[in-house]
Amino acid sequence: MSTALAVTSPDHLLAPPDRHTPRAHVLSPPDEQPLAVALAQTQDLLEQHGYLVTVYPATLPIRFRHRLHTVRSLLESRRIALLPVELPPLATGMLVRQLRQLSLCDFAPGVLGAAARLLTHYLYAGAVLGSVAKLERVPVDVTSHARSWLPGSRFAVLAAPAPELIRLGTPEADKGLTGPQFATQLTVAHGQPASDWATHTLPARWRVGQVHEVPLPRDSAAWWGTARLTEFVAAIPDVSVLYQLVASVRRDVCPGCGLELIGDRCAFCATPLPPAAPARPAPPTRAAPPEPSGPPAGPPPSATCEPVVADPRGIRP
Repeated sequence: MSTALAVTSPDHLLAPPDRHTPRAHVLSPPDEQPLAVALAQTQDLLEQHGYLVTVYPATLPIRFRHRLHTVRSLLESRRIALLPVELPPLATGMLVRQLRQLSLCDFAPGVLGAAARLLTHYLYAGAVLGSVAKLERVPVDVTSHARSWLPGSRFAVLAAPAPELIRLGTPEADKGLTGPQFATQLTVAHGQPASDWATHTLPARWRVGQVHEVPLPRDSAAWWGTARLTEFVAAIPDVSVLYQLVASVRRDVCPGCGLELIGDRCAFCATPLPPAAPARPAPPTRAAPPEPSGPPAGPPPSATCEPVVADPRGIRP
């Protein structure tokens, strides 16, 4: 069976890098679609593909989240995975595009669903902001907050994989934001005003392969706390590299639904894996006693034991 992908906003459907990457299905909010229609649409997706992975932002309105869980509950289906992500809007679209690429590979549904958590560690998502006074999802110190009120202030902010904030035009900006140590491409979405720093300075410092410009997602201003922004995300573009990342992680079988998965929790039934038992050390070897009339025996061999193998169930490869 194949695995279908669904999103809750058309802004999360970035243009695919090739003709073969499938689209994701856009689910409508409750005020635009009756529950009966949503149930029928989801049932059709399950009949066509077998499994459905829905990626949605953690900031999704609560009524929409309730609709997703209601549909899953009424269908009584463990073949639907609901995956909230904490990424900014542009990075959420990039994550969905990577999952769309991987959906053509030979991964089981449980592995593909759990791969979303893995791939977030390899997305470098940020923005150039005209103000951080209302930024709530990245820590802002008192000094930066006060400088937001100065005319012409601009800030470069990294939200993932680790938060960072620098004020552009100052000595601290010379070192820039911490960038990826692997090959990436940069996707930039300009608001008003557009930022040359995001399209010229940042790509040179991060040594990205190419820069692509896309429209700014509608939810970006709310996520970043200002309409004066340019959003960007650096991501691995090569599907073969993404495949190797996912394939290199140890796989287990979910004790709840029986799906093959990676990581410590099933994306479909949310059953956690039991902790792995540590490897039992081998007993120490003993030296044989020397013969009374023979030559002196050499030193006894040192005791040995098998090393305890760390649990490789973590998401990071």
